[in-house]
Amino acid sequence: MNDNRNMLLAIVLSAIVLLGWGLLSEKFLPTPAPQAQQVDDGKMKPVPQPSATPAAPAVQTPQAIRERAIVLTETPRVRIETPSLQGSINLKGARFDDLDLVAQRETIAKDSPPVRLLSPAGAKDSYFTQFGWTGEGVAAPDANSLWTASAMTLSPGKPVTLSWTNPTGQRFEQTISVDDGYLFTVKQRVVNGGSAPVAVRIYGLASRAEKSKDPSTWTNHVGPISYLGDKAEYDVKWETLDEDKSGVTLDSRGGWLGFTDKYWLTALAPANGAPIEASFKRTPSGAYQADYAGAPFVVAPGQAVSSETRLFAGAKEYTYLQRYEAAGIPSLNRAIDWGWFRFFMIPIFKLLLWLFHTIGNFGFAIIALTFIVRGLMFPIADKQFRSMAGMRKIQPKMKALQERYKDDKPRLQQEMLKLYQEEKINPAAGCLPILLQIPVFYALYKVLMVSVEMRHQPFTLWIKDLSSPDPAHILNLFGLLNFTPPSFLAIGPLAVLLGITMWLQFKLNPQQMDPTQQQIFSIMPWVLMFVMAPFAAGLLVYWVTSNILTIAQQAWLYKRYDMHLSDTHPVKT
Repeated sequence: MNDNRNMLLAIVLSAIVLLGWGLLSEKFLPTPAPQAQQVDDGKMKPVPQPSATPAAPAVQTPQAIRERAIVLTETPRVRIETPSLQGSINLKGARFDDLDLVAQRETIAKDSPPVRLLSPAGAKDSYFTQFGWTGEGVAAPDANSLWTASAMTLSPGKPVTLSWTNPTGQRFEQTISVDDGYLFTVKQRVVNGGSAPVAVRIYGLASRAEKSKDPSTWTNHVGPISYLGDKAEYDVKWETLDEDKSGVTLDSRGGWLGFTDKYWLTALAPANGAPIEASFKRTPSGAYQADYAGAPFVVAPGQAVSSETRLFAGAKEYTYLQRYEAAGIPSLNRAIDWGWFRFFMIPIFKLLLWLFHTIGNFGFAIIALTFIVRGLMFPIADKQFRSMAGMRKIQPKMKALQERYKDDKPRLQQEMLKLYQEEKINPAAGCLPILLQIPVFYALYKVLMVSVEMRHQPFTLWIKDLSSPDPAHILNLFGLLNFTPPSFLAIGPLAVLLGITMWLQFKLNPQQMDPTQQQIFSIMPWVLMFVMAPFAAGLLVYWVTSNILTIAQQAWLYKRYDMHLSDTHPVKT
């Protein structure tokens, strides 16, 4: 038994814990069923038979796919112009079906177009949201209704009201406002100008014709997502809706639901506290739909009733998610799949973000974070290297014991434990820093994988995107040869630095007595060099910096404790 065997055991056990916890999923708690409502003297009161009106309709997607630019010219539109968004609202059906993210680009190229989030029905990759009403015995607006707009441009501080009136005198209104980020607020209002009461029910839906191009993994959920009943739901996947034609239905009072990509989110957030019936389904046309329907209510002649809902459509930037949580959308930051360790990852993410805003470069922010982590763990490392220096000091005695008891393994173990006690050395002392570094490393991995703030962030020299693998490949002579190596052979300078620094680190460790362990530790740096090469460059920057600091610590602490140990624990002969 020695410190390296304990280190291997710690790594294996920690990996099991991380993987096991990450694969567990949260379940919903039951919530009360929706209660129907009516308007009586301007007040909402319960009425019987809450299922009297239908829920949100299933959207039918056009079969013929046309050029997006052509589709956008086929109907009148209200322009959307904000510092973060640009696009338009379709007045046919009152759909949010044209939206680009101004500050986010498809690639790191200078002429790259902005990220396109929403596209109209009939175009490729159709993706849109819609708010409306269903009713029984009343003509409610549908996907073919043509709305009238109070203005032709929607911008922060300049809301637009859409209105539509049916033949019996009921007027339906949507007053839409937008902030400087990614949040739309939609105030839905029904005015009954007819001679009889009407029963209606509000709804909201998000429909996308195709699955996300981003893969969904156990570390990062992509697809249908919701926070209803005080629980985040990551279990509903594209495959769930493909297999279950009836869809998934959830009852709640407030919350939000929609679709998430790796970095982008479209979420419907009805008024908090109001009972809703929410669902995910795959429609007969093959589109994926997230929708909710409020409780039915009755509007008497001459009365009006309004409700408010919000739409988040944009990048999952933590600052905006926090802002909208403070504005009343519960736990919107859960749209970022932090996993079970979010209590640990969010502080690391916030520290990294603060370092970035202070320094101005994410690569140097990662290096600064590495210094901070190593500094906080220095007292533990101090104890670790004292133990390791002691192990190095007693190597001759351990070799002598191995020779003396090479045919008696139990006796060898007893004598080695006795030697540890005499020299006051704890071979397991080297495990704790490893155990502490694994969560930090995993947290940084998650931050690099799920946070849009890291996307397309440059470092220096050839590293233009820290969230992507090192683009320089040694096997094609850094691009001079006209071929791209397969991912498992795409070894870049950062991966080579990782292998070299890890090899140097292991060289400074006490030599393993077991020949098998010696072989494992001699090849491990080069195996990890290949394993880590396809990972995000930012992760390799962290690991290489950590290795360099560890080598410097080892050199200094060995020198210090070799002198200290020789004074207090002289070698016995």
